[in-house]
Amino acid sequence: MLRFSLRIPASGSLKDKRQVVRSLAQRIRNKFHVSVAEVGDNDAWQIATIGVACVSNSARQCDEVLAAIVSYIQDSRLDAELIDVETEVIPM
Repeated sequence: MLRFSLRIPASGSLKDKRQVVRSLAQRIRNKFHVSVAEVGDNDAWQIATIGVACVSNSARQCDEVLAAIVSYIQDSRLDAELIDVETEVIPM
């Protein structure tokens, strides 16, 4: 699992924020084939907390995919600043 928070300084409303979150979530889904959802700070205009779930039979592969997602966010989102990142692998 990956949970990250973004600061969206140009957002002046929840509508602006949702547009950024929806766009980023869809691009992450399409590129990495993972589940993505906004999981916190739903009523804040300039902060978004997003969760990502990756399932694999290899913890190493999950770590690599989640690290690639963080790199992708840092490299591609000029309108949002990554302010917090947490990852957790749950063995089953």
